[in-house]
Amino acid sequence: MSRLKGKVALVTGAASNPGLGRTTALRLAEEGAKLVVTDLDLEGAQSCADEINGAGGDALALHQDVCDENRWAQVMNRVSEQYGGLDICVNNAGIAVLVPIEEMSLDQFNRQIDVNLTSVFLGCRAAIAAMKNRGGGSIINVSSVAGLVGLNTCVAYGAAKGGVRIMSKSVAVEAAQYNIRCNSVHPGVIWTNMQAQATGLDDPSALNASTMRIPLGRPGEPMDIANCILYLASDEANYVTGAEFVIDAGMTAQ
Repeated sequence: MSRLKGKVALVTGAASNPGLGRTTALRLAEEGAKLVVTDLDLEGAQSCADEINGAGGDALALHQDVCDENRWAQVMNRVSEQYGGLDICVNNAGIAVLVPIEEMSLDQFNRQIDVNLTSVFLGCRAAIAAMKNRGGGSIINVSSVAGLVGLNTCVAYGAAKGGVRIMSKSVAVEAAQYNIRCNSVHPGVIWTNMQAQATGLDDPSALNASTMRIPLGRPGEPMDIANCILYLASDEANYVTGAEFVIDAGMTAQ
């Protein structure tokens, strides 16, 4: 397939397996994109790049703390050196510390804002600078249903993800003059390593879909999100910007 042939994509938080970043990187590579995959876990990011390269693709793994402004500049310089520029940026890296507000420390709150929101600001700013030289591009920011509705134990996580939602719209308006699109994706209950850690469960079948109010009756898979990101990254979405895509099996329709 070649929906992204000739395009260069950066995906943050691409180490975790199963995870949204890794699956997205693999999916974009399947459609012809050259990938730069980053994570604090360089070994995991390298595993993702190795899988892409082993399948005949072209991928580079880099260590990145997405909260580090200087590292963003270094990563973008490496992208330019390796591939000549950037067309797609997927700001996916994130953490979830799900505890009641009365039990949450200020450090826990601030850390979630930094990783889930401030990093997206840094990523958008860096991507715009890089994409202007390419005549345009697509930024996809991974938010959450927690950024749309209030959820138990999600005070900090939801605040950050809600910030990602409105930030994406503002970036879309500002960057439109450069033919750069920006959209947000809002997953519901998707079975990933982060979901397992947040729920304390080790098997998706242990999730109670009724209690979690999932109308389709099952958790989603990372590929459900990756396919949406692929659409937004492709030229098929060249008139789509400032939009939010909710992939939650009907959770927020209730």
